[in-house]
Amino acid sequence: MLVFEKSRPGRGCTLFPPCDVDVVTPSDKDKRESELHLPELSETEISRHYTELAKKSRGVNDGFYPLGSCTMKYNPKINEDMASLPGFTEIHPLQPEHTVQGCLEVLQTVEKYLCEITGMDRLTVQPAAGAHGEFTGLMLIKAYHESRNDTKRTKIIVPDSAHGTNPASATMAGYSVVSIPSSADGCVDIEKLKAVAGDDIAGLMLTNPNTVGLFDKNILEITKIVHDCGGLNYYDGANLNAVMGVVKPGDMGFDVIHLNIHKTFSTPHGGGGPGCGAVGCKKLLADFMPAVLVEGDAEKKFVKPKHSIGEMKAFYGNFLVVVKALTYIKTLGKEGIPQACKNAVLNANYMMDKLKDIYTMAYDQICMHEFVMSLEDLKRKTGVSAMDIAKALIDNGMHPPTMYFPLIVHEALMVEPTETESKETLDDAIAVFRKLYEQAQKDPEALHMAPVTTPVGRLDEVGAARNPVLRYKWK
Repeated sequence: MLVFEKSRPGRGCTLFPPCDVDVVTPSDKDKRESELHLPELSETEISRHYTELAKKSRGVNDGFYPLGSCTMKYNPKINEDMASLPGFTEIHPLQPEHTVQGCLEVLQTVEKYLCEITGMDRLTVQPAAGAHGEFTGLMLIKAYHESRNDTKRTKIIVPDSAHGTNPASATMAGYSVVSIPSSADGCVDIEKLKAVAGDDIAGLMLTNPNTVGLFDKNILEITKIVHDCGGLNYYDGANLNAVMGVVKPGDMGFDVIHLNIHKTFSTPHGGGGPGCGAVGCKKLLADFMPAVLVEGDAEKKFVKPKHSIGEMKAFYGNFLVVVKALTYIKTLGKEGIPQACKNAVLNANYMMDKLKDIYTMAYDQICMHEFVMSLEDLKRKTGVSAMDIAKALIDNGMHPPTMYFPLIVHEALMVEPTETESKETLDDAIAVFRKLYEQAQKDPEALHMAPVTTPVGRLDEVGAARNPVLRYKWK
């Protein structure tokens, strides 16, 4: 039930003292044509309403959450403690620089650490999320080419296994997208890449490991092909959790990168944010970075790069998210960062190995942080789809993995267990997947009905898409 439906006239929980100044109301032309609809409830009713909603939501703290390509890892509570310190929460972005030296040191330290992890030379935390970071990185590439009067470069190469935001970001930056197919091994088709690499290419957008969880063995050749034709290489950092502290994108030949601070570095990214899509770059792009960057030793100050593309967000990004990420990096340290990455890879390979005797793996080889299953054969034999299995997982206390992505794998389920899950949790999840496979053979109809333990059962997604109800109709 909506909070508006629980409303009753006259109820409330706020007691205002009598007004001791003259009441001034807007003129008739500035007034609303109808009264503002606000729910009227007691404090008890409000508390119960939001508690009820909280019980219906699901997060990493509720159980296994293997959402592929999203790195839904546990967020240590010490991160929240540090981000709650008064010295961080009780500041204002318009304060003079000399009064917030500690906060500037946080920004400078995060830049130093993330540049070390990624192999970049400068980094900004201004972008608010991953796609925002993608757009920022592409604007850096565009500014670079324009500074050289190389305006014929109007295309961005994007592999067919890329994240859906990649072509969208390239289009928003004013580029046309050239899609290249994957080869049989799930990696970039080198010959197809060579065929499109020309003097009209501004750059390549790629994540490594890629969206099917594989590290491209030809990555140095790929980035060289793009560089040789005059383009730049952009690294989508969504999958950095698989290589952080072990391999640097800068060493792979990438010129610019975005990081999902709200994934890889354990700051929450549920509920719509806030997030941070930090963008790093090599020296050749540093002069174009968004304003402003932090410089200085004894006294730190904000500096606008010489040919800055401007501000990508008001002020300095989501600062407290950055505090949480810095806490995570300092907690793990130089040894802990690569250990977390190795554990993520180990967990993914353990799960894949325990399931590949019954489920078809899209690419039956050592994976990185995630693996992709194709349920195409299961659907053909039993009628049970990837959607059916995903919905049934909910009834078994587990959040579904990513469904029907990447698009190059039919009936895909993409599983990313992350490093924060124990062997016992993985074994329980494996047992559930195996149980559902057996159920698909014996009672497929039951899986078509899943989920049956949730407040709302299987939704008519086609009907919702074609006939959406976007506004609440007042009685």
